[in-house]
Amino acid sequence: MSSFAHLHVHTEYSLLDGFSNIKKLIAKVKELNMDSVAITDHGTMFGVIEFYMAAKDAGVKPIIGLETYVSARRMTDRDSQKDKHSFHLLLLAENETGYKNLLKIASAAQLEGFYYYPRVDHEFLAAHSEGLIATTSCMSGEVPRTILHKGVEAGREMLDWYYNVFGADNFFVELQSHDIAELPALNKTLVDLGKRYNAKYIATNDVHYINRADARLQDIMLCIQTGSLVSDTNRMRMTGDSYYLRSPEEMAALFPEKPDALSNTLLIADRCNVDLIKKGYHLPQFPVPEGFTAETYLRRLCEEGLVIQYGAKANAPEIRERLNYELGIIHQMGFDAYFLIVWDLCRFSRENNVWYNTRGSGAGSIVAYSLQISLIEPLGHKLLFERFLNPNRISMPDIDLDIQDDKRALIMEYCARQYGADKVAQIITFGTLGARAALRDVGRVMDIPLSEVDRVSKTVPAVIPDKPVTVLNSLEASDQFRAIYNESDYMHDLIDTAARMEGVARNAGTHAAGVVITDVPMVDYIPLHRPTSGSEESPIKTVTQFEMKIVDKLGLLKVDFLGLSTLTIMQRACDLIKDRHNVILNLHNIPLDDPETFEVLGRGHTAGVFQLEGNGMTRYITQMKPENLSNIIAMVALFRPGPMEFIPSYIKRLHNEEPVSYRHPKMEEFFSETFGIPIYQEQLMLAVMGMAGYTAADADDFRKAISKKLAAEIEKHKAKFVKGAGEKGIDEPTAMAIFTEWENFARYGFNKSHAADYGVVAVETAYLKTH
Repeated sequence: MSSFAHLHVHTEYSLLDGFSNIKKLIAKVKELNMDSVAITDHGTMFGVIEFYMAAKDAGVKPIIGLETYVSARRMTDRDSQKDKHSFHLLLLAENETGYKNLLKIASAAQLEGFYYYPRVDHEFLAAHSEGLIATTSCMSGEVPRTILHKGVEAGREMLDWYYNVFGADNFFVELQSHDIAELPALNKTLVDLGKRYNAKYIATNDVHYINRADARLQDIMLCIQTGSLVSDTNRMRMTGDSYYLRSPEEMAALFPEKPDALSNTLLIADRCNVDLIKKGYHLPQFPVPEGFTAETYLRRLCEEGLVIQYGAKANAPEIRERLNYELGIIHQMGFDAYFLIVWDLCRFSRENNVWYNTRGSGAGSIVAYSLQISLIEPLGHKLLFERFLNPNRISMPDIDLDIQDDKRALIMEYCARQYGADKVAQIITFGTLGARAALRDVGRVMDIPLSEVDRVSKTVPAVIPDKPVTVLNSLEASDQFRAIYNESDYMHDLIDTAARMEGVARNAGTHAAGVVITDVPMVDYIPLHRPTSGSEESPIKTVTQFEMKIVDKLGLLKVDFLGLSTLTIMQRACDLIKDRHNVILNLHNIPLDDPETFEVLGRGHTAGVFQLEGNGMTRYITQMKPENLSNIIAMVALFRPGPMEFIPSYIKRLHNEEPVSYRHPKMEEFFSETFGIPIYQEQLMLAVMGMAGYTAADADDFRKAISKKLAAEIEKHKAKFVKGAGEKGIDEPTAMAIFTEWENFARYGFNKSHAADYGVVAVETAYLKTH
């Protein structure tokens, strides 16, 4: 068992201040044989769930905390002289109540108390102290700073307040040892003052980076934050290189006269127990008419919608069977309310003349089509419901809506009004240092001439086949970049440093589309943030402190509202057509099979056409001379790095200039649509269903294993496919060869639902342009 736990730790989510990557931090904790560690970022809880999961996965106990800022006066005061500076306070969640109070403190500091820093005041702390363990914090804490600036007696009065609020069992005196002249005397004063309270002490190290050698990188990051040069003498900097994850032995050597300050860290670690990942989903209650449940009301709407969408064919066996199957799965998985919520948003859009379109695998659902959530008829396009909602894998549905950009705010206002402003928020994003950004930022703070930084940045490849564009990968891929690296010591240092800075979180922003809706006030689940730069004008005035993947992990409802200018332009064009020609056109009735439209596209008139404009795409469209929507959908799917290499063959086969062949005759049924070239993920799913007896749900599991390159899962599916194919009369060598080909599918397989959504809008915009 370890003899010490670090309880004052800043990760990279103390933006441009902490340099501790969470996974590397946890790995170092394990290396040093410590059993637990805390996260206490400055003023935010951005990283707590990522930290919690990483620690749990590694067998390390996560302690969830926050180093909040305490205002000099009231948190609402904003006097430039009196309120510019605030104090630090370390808070750790002992239990679920404490964690919820941390959420409230982190949120109120951003939404109500922000002034230079996210602040709370004494009154707010006192009202939210239950379940929290607090410490005197670092030298910027209120008690230490009061002692240093106002004397011991004033410090004693401040200690009285904290002990009264948190209680003797929940308030600890924090001792640190760094190269700061005032610190030894301050520690002695704190120890002497603590005797009056029979105080408990803890030793901490104010960790800002993982290894001692990282001190230079963290210093460069501070320069990026403050716009300073490394060579500036009068700038913000840490005192020395001691703010790393010291070993228990190093910590013990720093405080030989206070061994209890080390053992008390374990006492706190033992007391702190919170469970942040709970199973289940937290969907808002959707109000249904009297006499209905969510399940029965959803069916009622679908039955009515089938008649609208299919007319006399609404009772066709294939349609009825598909609807009943989907509704059964939706109810079994508990997502009736989800579909009603999205339906309601689309209903409001239609009634208020807001054009929208659905992106992604939701187009594979006949329920979504009958509710007019999706404009794509799934059966005719051979779209699979399981690609959208797989009963084998319980996960929240994800329907993304493109909204005409000039009316997106209207939908967001309705969302906040319908569910409550305290239950709706936009989603935060974090910008990280990419290869070029790292080179530019590091070059600037190292005072390397801009022309030189530009020269090296421009040699970073735009794309590296099958690899992310990183500094290290660029050294392998680009002779020019490697030559600059070797030409001088300072370029060598610049590139090496940028490589180590790459990937660090640099700034917070707001997701272009994501909105979260909860069943209770959002602050019960997620800490909230003030609007970030660029989102101030949004009708939704709060932003989550957790990014999208964490929101999903917590089982919260997320809807994407992406503003799309194409839809705005299309609506305005249709309004003009109505005014001038008395012809009513909309997304539901613009023809998708007009020969003149495809003929005009084939002549290269693609300017202004959604997804089809641009020199490269136009060149291929003119070679293709598309004849129908299917050709356009295929081109949308193919025109990406990787699958672009198949475009020439697709075009030749379309025009009978290249033979179409299949490794086995059974493949023709599934790949003839694309002339033997596997383009869509749905083709792969249908193929394993037809050739090896997979269920649709199992086929989606196979699709995921292939696309995510899950080696162990791929091996299981290989054996399953070969066995199933054998039962269908396909010999083992042929089955193995087919499977091997499909493994490469991960490089270029595309979601057909997504391509169909975009292909339809492309043809509709082309029709409006043509006519």
